[in-house]
Amino acid sequence: MVTENREDHIRSLLRNMSAEDFMNLGAGQVAYIRMIEDSKGALYALCSADGRPLSILGSFEEAVRSSLSNKLEPVTVH
Repeated sequence: MVTENREDHIRSLLRNMSAEDFMNLGAGQVAYIRMIEDSKGALYALCSADGRPLSILGSFEEAVRSSLSNKLEPVTVH
């Protein structure tokens, strides 16, 4: 019963999020890693939750390390 009420509450909150709320979801907690192509090959963009680029790195591993060293949870974007 309590779990259902909590889940309903969470669903309601998510349905009522504004575009700004959604954009700020994960701000200061999550960093997205996205592969980008360059004339020299693949690079990895580390971006904030709102999509703002934080840095461009030479390898996926560097991007993960950079994210973790800045206390951000790394996630990938396909």
